[in-house]
Parts: sequence; C-alpha cells; structure tokens
Amino acid sequence: MASAADAKGKLRIGDDWNAIRIIALSQSNPLKAIAELVENSIDAHARKITITRGREHGKHYLAIRDDGEGVPRNANGIPDFRYVATHICDSVKRRLKSQGTGAGIQGEFGIGLLSFWTVGERLVMTSTGSDQRAYQMTMNKGDPSYEISPRRVLFAERGTEVRISPLLEGIRTLSGEKIQWYLASELRDRIRTSGVRISVMDKLARKQLEVEPRQFDGRLLHQLPPVRTSYGDAYVELYVTEPAESSRVALYRSGTRVVEVLGSLSGLEHAPWTSSFLEGLIDVPFLNVTPGTRSGIIHDERYAALCDALRPLEEDLNALIDEQQRAKEEQASQQLMRAFHEALLALPPEEYDWFDVHARSDRRGEARRSGENGKRSGLCRRIKCWAGPNQSPQQSHSASSSNTQGRSSVSLSRQRRARLP
Repeated sequence: MASAADAKGKLRIGDDWNAIRIIALSQSNPLKAIAELVENSIDAHARKITITRGREHGKHYLAIRDDGEGVPRNANGIPDFRYVATHICDSVKRRLKSQGTGAGIQGEFGIGLLSFWTVGERLVMTSTGSDQRAYQMTMNKGDPSYEISPRRVLFAERGTEVRISPLLEGIRTLSGEKIQWYLASELRDRIRTSGVRISVMDKLARKQLEVEPRQFDGRLLHQLPPVRTSYGDAYVELYVTEPAESSRVALYRSGTRVVEVLGSLSGLEHAPWTSSFLEGLIDVPFLNVTPGTRSGIIHDERYAALCDALRPLEEDLNALIDEQQRAKEEQASQQLMRAFHEALLALPPEEYDWFDVHARSDRRGEARRSGENGKRSGLCRRIKCWAGPNQSPQQSHSASSSNTQGRSSVSLSRQRRARLP
C-alpha cells in the first residue's frame, strides 16, 4: 500500500479569485497597461487607433477606440464577452499561434485586459455584433463579477472601444505627450510593420498628437555579424552616435520592447551594451517574456543561446567603439589646439607681442631707434660734464673746440723750438 509520502498529483489553484487579483496587480506600469490595450487593437488588424484623454461629469477617463475586427462573436453573432471574462490565462491568440495562423499576433496570456486595474476603477468594453447593434461588458476593479448588456448608440461603429474611468489618482496627470512618447518606443516596430495609425487626443491639454515610430540618431551600422541560434535568428538595428547618457540598446520581442536597457540584463552588463556610443534595438522573437508584467524575459535556455550568439557581434562592436573613441580624442585635441591658437590671436599685441613675428620685427626697429637716441643722449651728457653744469651744449662744444686749438698751438711751438740751432 502506497504511503502519503509517495502520492502524486497536479497543481491546482486553491483560490481562483486571489490568483486573478495577483495577476491583475502584477502590472505596475500604467503606460505598459495602455500599450497592451493598444496591442489588442493591432492584433485585431485595426488600421486606425485613437486614444482619448479627457474628463466627463467631473471624472477623468481614458478611451481607446479602433476600427479593427472587434471581439470574436458567438454562435448568435453577439460579441463573446463571456468567453473573454471567463477564460483568463487561456488565450485564443496562443491557440492561433500554435496552429500557425496567428502571424503578427503578440498577445498569448489572456490577461492583458486585467491590467486596467493599474489605470482606473471601471472598464467598459464595447463592440458590435452581426446585427449591427452595440454591446458592452462592464468590469470593476476588485470585483469578480462582470455584466454584459446592449448599449444604446445612434450609429454602431465597426471595431472596439475600451473606456476606463475614473482614473486612479496618480494617473490623472499622465499627459498625452507622455503616452505618445512611450508608445513610439514601446511599439516601434509593431507600428512600422502593421502600418497602423495611432492618434492621441488630449482634451485636457487641447492637443492632438500622432504616434510616429521612434527614429534613432547617429549612423546606421551595416554588415554586422548575424545573430543566429537553434531557436531562430535575431534582428539587429544599431547606430553609432555621439556619447550620451540617453544612448542605449533595447531588447524587443516581435516588435514590442520588453527590456529598455539591454546592458542591464544578467550576463550582458559589459561593453558594448553599456557603452554610450551605441543606440538601437535587438529584436529576438523566440524569447520567453514574464507573463505578469510583460516587461522582462525569462533567463532560460533560449536566453543563454542568445548570449552565446551575441559574442561575435560584441567583438566587432567593441573594435568599432575603440576606433570611434580614438577619433573622438583626436578631434578633441585638434579643437583644443585650434582654440588655443585663436586665443593667442585675440591677445593684445602691445602686451604679448613676443608671440608674433611681425610684432618682434617692429620691436627690433623700435629698439634700434631707442639705441641711437640713447647714444646721442650719452654724448650730450659727456659734453655737458666736460663743459660744466652751467654751460649749454653749444657753449660746451665751443669750449671743447678752443681747448683743442690751444693744445694744438702749444704742440706747434714745441716743435719749432726743437728745430732751432
């Protein structure tokens, strides 16, 4: 007879509602929650998505409207909200992927809708049935129940609308510009590949913004070593830029950013991923992301294969960055010498003429003229000294001539006396 210690079984959820609460609150970033709702619209093949931020009846709200295929319908042609509400963690999208018919679809966990708990108190999801009537599902934060009902509208529009209201206290200051900036980076390649147009209507700030895929600065690097693994290939798009703290390489999965700084991951905290000379992205579709936050990856054998495949690329990038640094240092040295030369040219020539050849030649001319003047002054001083302090230079010159003539007469008299017999 088998003992209790030898018993086997399967794990089960002891408290379903508690598990749902944990899942719903695992998303700590409200911007990421908004991005997931936008991705649901992209997965529904929407061509136009409008995000509206406003206030109605004194309550702040956020609405996401698309023109996609809407919520899948049941046998009666009514949007199957019941399936959405009762199949958490059982995603239709994941089954489509496993069947090979889910190309371009990102969602797979069936928990994205619950992330509204980090944005607001109440969610109203509206979609159109085959009878061209609008239906809605209402869910409240912290409440396990849901409600489905027809919605009275003048014209039923194609697609889906998700409206969250009232917003949480800390979300009310979330501006349309911040939403635009975040989506431009977070969904960069999804926007580019799908061709969807995303607009942000900020009624509080009275602005209308278009979400354009983020453009990187710098020079695009070509002919880089490929990143290939047994699980698939990675797409690399890197740019070399001027060194800046904002320069970083992000990790994407199928067009959606999952890690903002690649160099922050374990095993990749080294150059070139920590260098300020690089920015861009590496898109790895075969990685497993964390289901709760959908912002991060699981460090399994797929991640280990990626780290090994990145090594040839790292060697090429490090050599390129070293060359860039040397060129930068040489350029800085040339700029310093140029600035020093310009500073010398701007100095006053009368004080610092020893730096200039023309000034030195002018100075030599002045020195020669000063020397000649000095000789004349010295001669005058000597003549004045001979003549006495009370005589002028002319008198001194006359006196000097008389003395010379007197000495000549005495010498002539002595010569005459010497010739007498």
